Amino acid sequence: MNYHFSAYMYRLRAIQRWSLMRSTSTENVAEHSFYVAILAHILCEIGNQLYGKHLQADRAATLALFHDATEVFTGDIPTPVKHHNPRLLSNFREMEAIAAERLTSMIPPALRSLYEPLLDPTTENDKELRKYVKAADSLDAYLKCTWEVASGNREFAAAKAQLLNKLESLHMPEVSYFLTHLAPSFELTLDELSDDSED
Repeated sequence: MNYHFSAYMYRLRAIQRWSLMRSTSTENVAEHSFYVAILAHILCEIGNQLYGKHLQADRAATLALFHDATEVFTGDIPTPVKHHNPRLLSNFREMEAIAAERLTSMIPPALRSLYEPLLDPTTENDKELRKYVKAADSLDAYLKCTWEVASGNREFAAAKAQLLNKLESLHMPEVSYFLTHLAPSFELTLDELSDDSED
C-alpha cells in the first residue's frame, strides 16, 4: 500500500501566502514553515542561553515544520478573514481538525504515533513549546512585513505595526531580545549587511 503523506507535505510549496496583499516577492507555506522552524529554534536557544530556561529547541523546530501542514487542504486563509467573527473562526478550526485527520490517515501505521501529535495543535503534548512556535509564526509574518516595507512597499506598513503590537503583547523576553538585536538586520540591503559584517 502507498502512503501519500510526504507527497502532500511537498505540495505546501504550491500554497501561496499573503493572497490579499500586493507583495514585492511571493511566499509559499513551505518557505514559511522553514523560516518558522528557524525562528522557533532561535527563540528557544535565546531562552536557554540568556534566560536560564530548559527548552527543547530541536523539538520546537520540528513542531514548526508541521505547524501549517493542514493548509495543504484548507489553503492559507488570511488572518483578517479568519478572525473576522467567532463563527468563521470556529468553522475554520473544524476544517483544520478534519484536514489533520485526513493527513494522519496517510501516514504509515508504524509512524503514525510519531507524527499525529505534530499535526494536532490541540494536543497537550509540547504545550510550552507551542507557545514558542506561535511566537515564531507571528515573528516571521512581522519580518516579512519589515522586508516589504524596507523595499518601499507601503502595503505592509499597517500589518507590520499590528504584528509588532502583537509580539510585544506576548511579554516574552526571547521575542524582545530578537526584536532588539536580530530583527533590525532585515531592514538592511545586502551591501549594508556585507559592510556591517566586515567591521
